[in-house]
Amino acid sequence: MIIAVASGKGGTGKTSVSVSLAKALADSNKKISLLDCDVEEPNAHLLLECREISRSEFNVKIPSLDLSRCTGCGKCAEICEFNCIAIVKKRAVIFPDLCHSCGGCSLVCPEKCIKETDSKTGEILEYNAGIIHLVQGILDIGKAMAPPLIREVKKLAREEIALIDCPPGTSCPMVTAVGGADYVILVTEPTPFGLHDMTLAVETLRKMKMNFYVIINRADSGDDRVEKYCTSENIEVIMRIKESIDAARAYSKGIPLYDALPEFKQYFILNSNKIISRAGEFK
Repeated sequence: MIIAVASGKGGTGKTSVSVSLAKALADSNKKISLLDCDVEEPNAHLLLECREISRSEFNVKIPSLDLSRCTGCGKCAEICEFNCIAIVKKRAVIFPDLCHSCGGCSLVCPEKCIKETDSKTGEILEYNAGIIHLVQGILDIGKAMAPPLIREVKKLAREEIALIDCPPGTSCPMVTAVGGADYVILVTEPTPFGLHDMTLAVETLRKMKMNFYVIINRADSGDDRVEKYCTSENIEVIMRIKESIDAARAYSKGIPLYDALPEFKQYFILNSNKIISRAGEFK
């Protein structure tokens, strides 16, 4: 069972919700893999008491060019859909940050002057957090291609339930993270920005033909435009989390919603079972 937790924008409480759901399910004796796929700024480990059990380098394949053999025929540039290769003054020029590691250029080069070489993109860390298995991807500073690392993190899910903490927004990293999930939880906030970015996320998930529900964080603040939008679009709001200054203080100390106050713990335990049952409906 795979459940992705996403958001149209950053700062809605997506990671805090992901960690709290994981803790609630773990306390209900469910085995959980929490996959932190927000690889540009992963922080789920800051909200869990966990112990690092493994760390590995993550590499992608990029083309390297032997200019002495290049004739500038342009076949490599023709096959590359991402403009990673251009022909300049009858010689191929490679832009590695645009490469998607498909390997097509090395296959079509008639002179065999292009080879694939390893390029370090980031790291993958695994943690033991009680019965929660936490996997985290960390993209190296300056690297642009998050999707390959996200896909690798997702491969390491090993428990009966996988919770994916997705990157915010609606670009390629988010699409990669939610792909293959049984359904998606969109975490939003009752603000104009929250509504605007949530509508973009809703449009994206509908184009992907994915099932989703909404959690409204700080639900009793802001305005009612998010509620009205969900009603008009026939979107179920599966949880409404109240605003709490005590929860905010706890979060600043690395304490998730689940542990901030007793009422939050009971609320997440109650709703985690509902969330799991929803996933079962789509199997």
